[in-house]
Amino acid sequence: MNYQEALTYIHGTYKFGSKLGLTNIRRLLKLLDHPEKTLKVIHVAGTNGKGSTCSMIQSVLTAAGFRVGLYTSPYIQRFNERIRIGESNIPDEELGKLTAKIKHCIDIMLEEGYQHPTEFEVVTAMALLYYQQQQVDYVILEVGLGGRLDATNVIEKPLLCVITPIDYDHMAYLGNTLEAIAGEKAGIIKNGIPIVTGFQQQIAYQVLKEKAASIQAPFVHVIPESLTIHDTTLQGQTFTVLLRGRHYESLTVSLPGPHQVENCMLALAAIQMLEELGYVTIEENLVRKGLEQVRWMGRLEIIHEKPLVIIDGAHNIQGARSLSKSIALLLKGASITWVIGVLEDKEIEGVLDALLPQIHRVVVTQPDYHRALKAEDLGKIVRDKHSHVWVEPVIREAIDRALEITPESGAVLCAGSLYMLGQIRSIFLGEEAGDDLSVE
Repeated sequence: MNYQEALTYIHGTYKFGSKLGLTNIRRLLKLLDHPEKTLKVIHVAGTNGKGSTCSMIQSVLTAAGFRVGLYTSPYIQRFNERIRIGESNIPDEELGKLTAKIKHCIDIMLEEGYQHPTEFEVVTAMALLYYQQQQVDYVILEVGLGGRLDATNVIEKPLLCVITPIDYDHMAYLGNTLEAIAGEKAGIIKNGIPIVTGFQQQIAYQVLKEKAASIQAPFVHVIPESLTIHDTTLQGQTFTVLLRGRHYESLTVSLPGPHQVENCMLALAAIQMLEELGYVTIEENLVRKGLEQVRWMGRLEIIHEKPLVIIDGAHNIQGARSLSKSIALLLKGASITWVIGVLEDKEIEGVLDALLPQIHRVVVTQPDYHRALKAEDLGKIVRDKHSHVWVEPVIREAIDRALEITPESGAVLCAGSLYMLGQIRSIFLGEEAGDDLSVE
C-alpha cells in the first residue's frame, strides 16, 4: 500500500465504531507474532494531561540517549504524529507497509469469524509492530479511552503505569460517577507493577489506591514536599521542587500553563521510578535538557502574533478550568476572542462556565468531524450566556471573523475540540491538516 491507500483503509474502519474490549486486539497481535511482548512500556492513562506527561517522559529519556517510541491520539495535523520515535513521526512508506501487513491479518480474522477491529485497534497494533521493528529502547503508550478495556491494555507487563488527574469525560463509555470512571482508568494497574499518580480528587485517589493495594502494585502518590514557581510565561515556566526526597533547583519546562508544573512532577516521579527499578540512570543535566526541549503541539501553542493567536486542546470541564487559570495568568488584561467548536457528546455547559467570564467575544464554529455539534446549535447555547457572539460554521471564515473583531493588542483563543486545531494551525502555518477518527 502507498500512504494514501493506507490512510483510506485506516479511516474506513471508523464505521466499526469504538468497541471497548481486548478480544480483537489480542487476536490481531497474535497473528502479528506478539510484538507487544518484546517492548518495554510505560503505560499512561488519565483524563487530562496524558499527552503532555507522555511527551515530557519521552523528551527526558531521549535527551539521555534512548530511542523512545511515543504513541498518542488524536493527532493535530498529520496522522503520522500518533506514532513517533524521538522527534520523528512514522514515515509514510513505513505506514503503508505496516497497514498492508495488518490488513492481511485482519482478513484472516474475518475468515475466522472475528469482528473487524476498530480504527484505534488497527493503529495500536501498527504502533506496537513498528516499535518492535525499530527496536526502540522504551515505548510511552497513551491510553485512548478509559483503561481497563482500552486496546492499549493488551500490555500485560509494563515497566510502569502512570495515571494523570481523572475527571468527567466519555461518560457514555466509562460511567456517570467519578468513582466509576476512576475504576476504568485503574484497569491499567497490573499485579506488582508500580503505579505513579497524583493531583487526584479524593474519590479517584481512593479508587486507585485500593486497586493498587488489592494486587500488590507499589503506589507512588506524587505530593511535592515543597514547590516554588519562579516564573510562568507563554514560553513555559521555571520552578524549584522537592519531590520524593530529591531537590530540583530552577527547572524549566517549555510547556506553558501552571497545570504543566503538575504534569512535570508526574513525569519526574516516573523517571525516578524507572531509575529506582534499575532501568535507567539519568544525570540531572539531561533531565533539565529534556524538559527544556519538550514540545507538545496544540497546548497553549502560539501560532500567530498581533493579534496573538493561541490554540489549546481543552475539550472537557477539567481542561477548561486549567485553561481558564492559565489565561487569567498569562493573558491578564488582554481583550480575548474565543473561537470554539465542540463535539456533540461534550459537557459544553461546564466548559462555557469555566471560560466565558474571561472572554470578551465568541466566534462559534464547527469541527470538520462527523460527531461535531452544529455551529447553529452551539451558538444558541452560547448566546444564553454571553452577549457578543458570532456564528461561522466554516472554520476558515470563523478565523477571518475573529481576526477582524479582535484588536491587535488582544488575543484569539481557539479551544473546544482537538479536531479543529489542525485546520486552524494549517491556516496560519501553511502545513497539511487532516482529520482523525479516534475518540477524543
